[in-house]
Amino acid sequence: MSNWFALPLTLVIQAMVSMALLTLPVMAPVIAQDFQVSPALVGVYVAITYAGAMVASLTGGAAVKRLGAIRISQVGLMLCALGLLLCTLPWIGTVALGAVCIGLGYGPITPASSHLLARTTPKHQMSLVFSLKQTGVPLGSLLAGAIVPTLLLGLPWQVCMAVVAGVCVGCAAISQILRDKLDEDRQPNLTTQGVSWIQPIRLVLAHRALASMAACSFMFSMVQLSLTTYLVTFLHDDLAYGLVAAGLALSVTQFGGMAGRILWGYVADRWLGASRMLLILAAMMALGALATTTLSHDTPKSVVIALLLAFGASAIGWNGVYLAEVAKRAPEGMASVATGGTLVFTFFGVVVGPPVFGALSALFGTYRAGFTALVVVACVCGCVLIWSQRKPRA
Repeated sequence: MSNWFALPLTLVIQAMVSMALLTLPVMAPVIAQDFQVSPALVGVYVAITYAGAMVASLTGGAAVKRLGAIRISQVGLMLCALGLLLCTLPWIGTVALGAVCIGLGYGPITPASSHLLARTTPKHQMSLVFSLKQTGVPLGSLLAGAIVPTLLLGLPWQVCMAVVAGVCVGCAAISQILRDKLDEDRQPNLTTQGVSWIQPIRLVLAHRALASMAACSFMFSMVQLSLTTYLVTFLHDDLAYGLVAAGLALSVTQFGGMAGRILWGYVADRWLGASRMLLILAAMMALGALATTTLSHDTPKSVVIALLLAFGASAIGWNGVYLAEVAKRAPEGMASVATGGTLVFTFFGVVVGPPVFGALSALFGTYRAGFTALVVVACVCGCVLIWSQRKPRA
C-alpha cells in the first residue's frame, strides 16, 4: 500500500488534534479574565492535557494493532471535540475534565501514524516522511494562533471552541472513507490486557538508542511546549502586544517549525544522521531561548519575528527526526509500541515543563525567567546527545 493516502491523512489528523490542544492556551488571557484566575495557570491546563496523553500513549500501540490506526485516530478526534465542549462550561472543574479528554484524544495519534508510515515508507526516506507528517503539529498550532484570535474579535470564546470541536468531528467523519484500506492489517482478536501498559516502557529501556531518544524528547518537549504555551501571554503581558498580534507571532514560530521539520528531516536523511541533527537543534534552542530573554517593548517587530522564526524552527522542528529514529531502531513490527513508549517520556516533559516555566515566571515576576530556564534544559539535552553517541564499553 502506498503512503500517498497515509501521509496526507495522518498529517491532517495531527493538525486537528494539535489545533484542539492549543485552542485554549491561545485564548488564555480572555478565558483567565472570565474565570478571574491568573493566565499563568494555562501551564497547569497543558500539564493535565499531556498527563492524559501520556496515559493514552501507553495503550496506544496495542490499541492500534487491534482496532487499526484510523479507528484509533477517529476516537482521538472525537475525544478532542468532547474536551473542547467541556471547556466551554462555566466551571473550572469541567475545564480540567476537558483537558483530560483532549489529552486522551491526543495521546494515541502519533503511535497510530507511526504504525501506518513505518510499514509504507522506505527506511532511507523515514526522517523526511515522518517530518512531513509531523508538520501537522505546528500546522495545527499555526491555525490556532491565526484563526482563533480572529474569531474572538466577533464571537464569544465558548463559540470559538465549539467551532474547532465541529471541525474535529468533521475530520473524523471524512477519514472513515479510507478506513477499510488503511486499517486492513488490524487484528481484532488481539488481546490488550496485562502487558500492554508496561510493555512500551520496557521496550524503550531495553534499547540504549531508544532510551537516549526518549530522554532527548523529554527535554525537547519541555522547551517546545513552554514556548508555545506562554509565547502569546509573554508578548501580551511583558511586551504589550495586542492579542491578535501575539497570536500571529505564535503562528510565525509554528511556520518556522513546519519548515524546520521538513528541512531537518532531509538533512538528517542525506548528511548528518539523527543524533548530530538533534545536537545542532539543541544548540539552536539554547540560543533562541537566550535571545528571547533580551526582547523588550523597544525591540523592532522585524527582529522579534526573525528570532521567533528561528526559535520555532528548532524548538518545534525536532519531532520528525526523533520519531523516524525511533521507528528505525524499533524491533520489526513494533514501531507503534516503541513510539508509544518514548512518548511517555515526551509527554512527561510537557507535564513538567509548562508548570515549572509558569512557576518561575510568577516567582520572578517576568516570563524571561522561564525562558532562562529553557536555556539550561537545552544545554543539558545537548550533553545527553553527546553522551549517547559514545560507544558502550565492551
